[in-house]
Amino acid sequence: MSPPVRVLIVDDSVVIRRLLSTIIEGDPDLEVAGMAQNGRIALERVAKLKPDVVTLDIEMPEMNGLETLVALRKTNPTLPIIMFSTLTARGAEATLDALSFGASDYVTKPANVGSVREGMDRVRDDLIPKIKNLCRPAVALTFPPLDRPIRSVEPTGRIDVLAIGSSTGGPNALSAVLTRLPADLPVPIVIVQHMPPVFTKFLASRLDDSCAISVGEGEPGVRLEPGCAWIAPGDFHMTVTGSPIDAHLSISQGAQENYCRPAVDVLFRSVTKVYGGNVLAVILTGMGSDGRSGCVDLKERGAHVIVQDKETSVVWGMPGAVASAGLADDVLPLDDIAPEISRRVLAANTARSSRRN
Repeated sequence: MSPPVRVLIVDDSVVIRRLLSTIIEGDPDLEVAGMAQNGRIALERVAKLKPDVVTLDIEMPEMNGLETLVALRKTNPTLPIIMFSTLTARGAEATLDALSFGASDYVTKPANVGSVREGMDRVRDDLIPKIKNLCRPAVALTFPPLDRPIRSVEPTGRIDVLAIGSSTGGPNALSAVLTRLPADLPVPIVIVQHMPPVFTKFLASRLDDSCAISVGEGEPGVRLEPGCAWIAPGDFHMTVTGSPIDAHLSISQGAQENYCRPAVDVLFRSVTKVYGGNVLAVILTGMGSDGRSGCVDLKERGAHVIVQDKETSVVWGMPGAVASAGLADDVLPLDDIAPEISRRVLAANTARSSRRN
């Protein structure tokens, strides 16, 4: 039996420290290695206690979470660090900064919940799987078999839309991919990144500022246009409706799938209905197996599927689930994905133009 994962809790709030301690000690696979009320103390305790993972509050006196994160990454480049942020505009901005500075993942503090117990349950359901995925990847990467055999279909060789799914580590991975796509990409892009409300809006804005293509948060009724990307808004499923030459976005709050809303599977199923197999699907780093079922539908219509490789993924859950099911046509390092997207889209577009002539 493996020793428990040792967690260092860093937060200036006594209430939050007690809450996290109770949650962590309640799981037999985890234990609290220690606590710290600010970043300066945290740096000392990381060096002394050598925890397996750190939960790090963003807003603290003396030395805040971002300053602590930067300092920790200089001495502990691979230590899993999970930020603890507020579900606000300020918290979203700070969390995206933290991810860009090297944070492994984040958890939002409970807000507008009916009771302390409900707040604890929400944090537990969010935090514990993330700790285990970051610290026990071999255990986390076990997936149930597909519920049906895959029907082999000849690839269509045509691409009318690019569909992307991502989760843990996704904001940085999306940036690495989208910033390298040309402004004149001849297909639209639809994206699900597992994030809460507010966060997706700021992620889209940041990507829009740094990309040649246009990036926005999905809105109901928006028409899909080439060279434009839309990210599903937090807590809403995003789907594509209409026809390949007149496709629009639809937004809804249907039931969660794979414990997620938005869910990649929901988006991918809708893309299959509108575009058939004329789709290039990409699964980037992320926990769980969201996207695998959607890739089955796409592959059975002749779509092409690319997944990020294990070595460059923060968590090889989502891409690993697709690859282990035999659904991936290409398993690529993150830096190779954007060039492969451009190559495939350009080749498909050139072939289409030749057929017209």
